[in-house]
Amino acid sequence: MSSFFRPVTMKKGELARLYFPESPTSIGTNRLMRWIHNCPPLMKDLSQTDYHRSQKLLTARQVSLIIHHLGEP
Repeated sequence: MSSFFRPVTMKKGELARLYFPESPTSIGTNRLMRWIHNCPPLMKDLSQTDYHRSQKLLTARQVSLIIHHLGEP
């Protein structure tokens, strides 16, 4: 992970806007969630952080895991 992006607690939509800046927030969020849920190693790691599909706020640790598995936005 580069030093340019520092994982912080953020809403799913905020993170989605970083990955999909050209998309409306709802579409970007759906795309990001599809990427997350279709990556078994990421889902395994997230499950160890008490991640739930319905949560709106991602912890800094969860954001860090997402970036580790999906790449920096």
